[in-house]
Amino acid sequence: SLIIMSSSSALCSCLSSGSSVTSTHRRRRASSSSSLTSSSSSSSFSSSRRGFSPPSVYLNKNKNNNNINNNNNNNTSSGSSGRRRSSSSSSKLKVCAAMSSIDDPNFADLSDRLKLDNVRQSLIRQEDSIIFALIERSQYKVNDKIYKTNSIDVPCYDAKTGVRSSMIEFMLREREQMDGKIRRYTSPDEHAFYPESLPPLVIPPMNFGEVLHECALKININDRIKEMYVENIVPGMCESGDDNNYGSAGLCDVNCLQLISRRIHYGKFVAEAKFRAQPDEYSDLIRKQDGNGLMQLLTNQAVEDRVVARVTNKAAFYGQDINEEVPDASKVLTNPENQKYKVAPEIIADLYFKWIMPMTKDVQVEYLLQRLD
Repeated sequence: SLIIMSSSSALCSCLSSGSSVTSTHRRRRASSSSSLTSSSSSSSFSSSRRGFSPPSVYLNKNKNNNNINNNNNNNTSSGSSGRRRSSSSSSKLKVCAAMSSIDDPNFADLSDRLKLDNVRQSLIRQEDSIIFALIERSQYKVNDKIYKTNSIDVPCYDAKTGVRSSMIEFMLREREQMDGKIRRYTSPDEHAFYPESLPPLVIPPMNFGEVLHECALKININDRIKEMYVENIVPGMCESGDDNNYGSAGLCDVNCLQLISRRIHYGKFVAEAKFRAQPDEYSDLIRKQDGNGLMQLLTNQAVEDRVVARVTNKAAFYGQDINEEVPDASKVLTNPENQKYKVAPEIIADLYFKWIMPMTKDVQVEYLLQRLD
C-alpha cells in the first residue's frame, strides 16, 4: 500500500513494513545476508522521486553492472534526446561502478576513531556532544505533540492503519534520507532508526575493517532508545507544557536521539575491548549463555562513578553563561547554589546514570552473548 501526500513543494509517501527489515547499508561485503530485527512494527518512508535504485546497486560488487549495460542499450535512441539519455545512462554506470569498489584502499577509513585503543577517548568526546545537545533541548518545553501520532499535520502515514505519524518520526525519517545518502549508516558506530527505508548512496561506502564480530550488525535497540528518550529524558529536563516551538524542539530531539543512539550502541566496541582483555573469563560465561554473569563481569562501579562525576562537572561548565571573565572552576563545582545553569548539572548526570549507561551495558551483554557464534 502506498499513501501519497501532495503539496506545492514536495511529495512524501509512507508505507508499512514488517518486523524483519534488511539493513543493506550496513553490509560491507556482497555476500553478507544478515538482517536487522526491529522490536516493533513501524511505518516506512519511501521517496516519491522516480528512478531510485535499491541500495544494493551501490554495494554489491559488479553484480548489477550487466543489467545496467543492458538497460542502457535498450534505452538508447536516435536524436538529441536519445544521445542525452545515453550519456546520462553512461554516467550512471560509471557512478555505480565506482560505488562497488568498497575494497579500494582509497575508500578505507584512515582515522583512528574506531580503533579499540581509542574507545575511552571516544566515549569522553561523545559525552560533550550529548551534554550540549541536552542543554539545547532543555530551553524548550516538553511539547508532547511532537511525539504523538495524529497531532501535527506531517505528510507521513502508516499505510496499514491510516494513522498520521508523529512529527518526531517524520523528522527522523527525513534526516535519515539525507544522512543515508552520504554513507552515515555504513559506519559500524551509526544506527538508523528506520533502517528499512535508507536511500541509495551517492558517494562510495568506506571500508572500516573488521573491528567487531559480525553479530554486531544484528543489534539495534533504537526503538527502546526513542521510547526512553520521550518518556524519561525529555520530561526529566524540560519544563512541562507547550510553547509551540515544535520545529525547533524537534530538531533538538533528532540531534539528541542520534547522539544518544551512537553512545549506547558504542557498547559493542566497549564489549569487544573487554572481551579481548579477558577472553577466557568472558568465553566461559558466553558458552553458558549467562547474561547475568556477563553483566556482573563487565560492570565496574568505580569507573561508572567517575563517569557520573565527570558528566556532572561538564554539565556545570557547559550549562552556565560564560562572559569575558574566566570562570573559577573551584567556585563552579563547590558552590553550585551561587551559579545559574541552563539546566541543573545533577539532572543531566542523573539521566546519564539512570538511562544511558544501563542501556549501553545492555548492548554489551547482547553483543557478548553472540560473540562466539
